[in-house]
Amino acid sequence: MLNDFMVRATLAGMGIAAASAPLGCFVVWRRMAYFGEATAHAAVLGVALALALSAPVLPAVILASLAMALTVVLLRGHGYAMDTLLGVMAHTALAAGMVAVSLNTNARLDLMAFLFGDILAVTPGDLAVIWGGGILVIGLVAWHWSDLLVSTLNPDLARAAGVDPAKAELWLTLALALVVAVAIKVVGVLLIAAMLVIPAAAARPLARTPEAMALGAGAIGAAAALGGLYAAYWFDTPAGPSIVCAASVIFVLTTLARSVARHR
Repeated sequence: MLNDFMVRATLAGMGIAAASAPLGCFVVWRRMAYFGEATAHAAVLGVALALALSAPVLPAVILASLAMALTVVLLRGHGYAMDTLLGVMAHTALAAGMVAVSLNTNARLDLMAFLFGDILAVTPGDLAVIWGGGILVIGLVAWHWSDLLVSTLNPDLARAAGVDPAKAELWLTLALALVVAVAIKVVGVLLIAAMLVIPAAAARPLARTPEAMALGAGAIGAAAALGGLYAAYWFDTPAGPSIVCAASVIFVLTTLARSVARHR
């Protein structure tokens, strides 16, 4: 069954949707969408590092994404607004990574595949990485769900309940770095932030509890993956951007549905 590239692409899209759904909810609740983008842009630096050291790409991408996330956390509160700091770090990482890759003339690399993804080229080995990383992320978030949730709602309340908000944010940062690393093959560096934010934002009008929103985000992400792949097949469009466009269409529909319900 896995010899069919469309089946492999579908399974990859489902895995990314399942892994990014709970994290996307926290990204939306914490209003840290640019945080995910900065972490994703750092992945290009990881690619350059792997090429320079002739090392595997995936571990280098995980380390670079995690280093970026931790750097942003450590630099918070040093006189700069968070959006300014994230903007500087995100664009610097992306530009530096692309320059480093271009200077490595001995390596052959399809940079567009890393920037926009190449889900149709997913191999069985990639599927093992995506689903293995996705299960690890889901387990990590489920294990710390209560701590993450109370830290998101009110850090002072979390401290009163014996929860360290900084530690909870560290777990969230680690999970985010893992999702970025495993999702690059599917939707690419430039689109992973969209897959974190858009399904969660689309699920928000339909959910009444945090758990329902996380489940709804997973379902919407899976539907977007299927719809985007179907559109890419029939209209001969890039698969990764088509998946993001499908998620955006669902977001518009759920927003309109909420507006109609409020009007009535």
